[in-house]
Amino acid sequence: MPTDTRRGVAAELLTASRPLSWVNTAFPFAAAYLLTTREIDPALVIGTLFFLVPYNLAMYGINDVFDYASDAANPRKGGVEGALLEPGRHRLTIVAAVGLCVPFVVALVLLGGPASWAVLAVSLFAVAAYSVPGLRFKEVPFLDSLTSSVHFVSPAVYGLVLAGATFTPPLVALLAAFLAWGVASHAFGAVQDIVPDRAGGIASIATVLGARRTVRFAIAAWTVAGLLMLATDWPGPLAAFLVVPYLAAALPYSALSDDDSGSANAGWRRFLAINYVVGFLVTMLLIWYAAITA
Repeated sequence: MPTDTRRGVAAELLTASRPLSWVNTAFPFAAAYLLTTREIDPALVIGTLFFLVPYNLAMYGINDVFDYASDAANPRKGGVEGALLEPGRHRLTIVAAVGLCVPFVVALVLLGGPASWAVLAVSLFAVAAYSVPGLRFKEVPFLDSLTSSVHFVSPAVYGLVLAGATFTPPLVALLAAFLAWGVASHAFGAVQDIVPDRAGGIASIATVLGARRTVRFAIAAWTVAGLLMLATDWPGPLAAFLVVPYLAAALPYSALSDDDSGSANAGWRRFLAINYVVGFLVTMLLIWYAAITA
């Protein structure tokens, strides 16, 4: 394969893995594992690298392959919000995603035990089930948002189980808040695709509820996430206020019509920026928690 071609393929696979979202899966695992063990070891390094790149290539790359027909009609695809992989790259993308994951999964299985194997299996099943034909959870309204949230929460749960954490009520509340946040985020993101999804015959939480009701559902789920954070260990309750920027981003679209649903893309882009600011603040809270519980 010529050098230019290899570079082109590598660039497409990189785009398919959504680099902007890498931190959203690697950080939950690393934070959960490190705050439990308080040490850097092979499991932390291997797990973080796995959830940083291979996991995202599998999650998004497989999705881009099986969503090609609808993505081709979606004007926001073909960049940071989703690759538009030409059919000739589909087989290579699947092979690359699986091939890159396998050595990491083998290593993590060797480093863990039955409980961690079960969590990792659920996590990987959710990655595949969201997109592959015969399952396609992404086309089952409400299950689509739940499965998408599991994509981000399961790395944290896996990190906790792998590290041998004790699941206390405050910790369960934190994970439930994270799950609610993920459900809200997926639902809000689905609004902008109502028109192309309906044109492509794809069902989603947004195509079923409609734009305004989906936005209001997302607002309610973000609110639940904030309330659940009040039940976590200090300084966790301070994170309840971190849902406010998400509510502010979604509220202007709470009366959006289905015909104008594409305009929610502006809110989604603000959501992506908010994630980085909120992520920084969450990191500060976790450092505080680590300091007072050392």
